Amino acid sequence: MTPSALVDASGAALTLAEPPRRIVSLVPSITEILFVLGLGPAVVGCTIYCTEPPAGVLATTRVGGTKNPRLDLIRALRPDLVLANIEENHREHIETLRGWGIAAHVSYPRTVAEGIRLVSELGQVTGATARGAALAEDLERRLAEVTARARARARPTRVFYPIWRHPYMTISRDTYVHDVLAVCGGDNVFSDRDRRYPEVSLDEVAAARPEVILLPDEPYRFREAHVADFTPYQEMPAVRDRRIHLVDGRLCSWFGPRMAEAFTILPALLHP
Repeated sequence: MTPSALVDASGAALTLAEPPRRIVSLVPSITEILFVLGLGPAVVGCTIYCTEPPAGVLATTRVGGTKNPRLDLIRALRPDLVLANIEENHREHIETLRGWGIAAHVSYPRTVAEGIRLVSELGQVTGATARGAALAEDLERRLAEVTARARARARPTRVFYPIWRHPYMTISRDTYVHDVLAVCGGDNVFSDRDRRYPEVSLDEVAAARPEVILLPDEPYRFREAHVADFTPYQEMPAVRDRRIHLVDGRLCSWFGPRMAEAFTILPALLHP
């Protein structure tokens, strides 16, 4: 596989005569990966949700949100490559950019292993092959370590991970977040739901008897005040044992270097 012959997650073949010098990223985690790979100077545009690294994105043109990017502004930036994601971005936007002759690479990692492979693939696509391979190799080593520790335990910890409030929504097994939790030793209590992001009531959460509740700060911004939602359910193990934790949502939803932090922080919350 080379940068000149690559089929992405959308099924489109990407052909680049040379490594891109002007890149627009429509995915916050991918923006962070690019800077870690030393490609910051090539990033000419990113979304308003791209926050890492702070100094790097501050000097980059903001092209709107992930769902509503300013396509005219992206076109004006004359990018050699736009990086997108099936879940984060709308297909019609990518098709419009491609129709204008702008190369695009679309990703869709749904497991931790696929997230690590994406790091290596991005290295190949952007001409940072060695750095991408090195970062992926480090993440693979960390993954093997955290997986071995999780398997050594008697059983995984039952965990509830909401992504929204009013109504409460969570994740099923067909999500990247689910796999992050599983790798770190968590048993997602709503893994068997048919929808990827099902609505659940607090009564259903109580009936599932999670031992740990993780409240992320994205996409919904959970705060300390929201812990009170669960206090009426004193028989719920997570409430009874005071194991409701506010967490950085990027640990469970961002690919790339953020995964290394997840492998350290999440197991400590799931298995104190």
